[in-house]
Amino acid sequence: MPRASYLTDRGPFSTADDRALMCAHDIDTMIAKNSGGAATYSKIAAARALGIEVIMLRRPTPPDALAVETADEVIAWLGHALASAKAHGTARGV
Repeated sequence: MPRASYLTDRGPFSTADDRALMCAHDIDTMIAKNSGGAATYSKIAAARALGIEVIMLRRPTPPDALAVETADEVIAWLGHALASAKAHGTARGV
């Protein structure tokens, strides 16, 4: 990209830091992914304070799938899946 600048710095950054960076580079539009966390929100706050357009990329919809929340639930699910695979003759090398 002919007018690109690449910054290799690690956050988290403060809103003031992000605001200064945006001003220093004459940023007029920001594209960001919705990571779902607060750790990188300072760049959104800085852009809004400066009137910079923000294009937010939505997280993809997760596929319909079983979800578990604890290690015990994982072990139970694996036990059931293994027993089912053995019963169907699809558990190779297990």
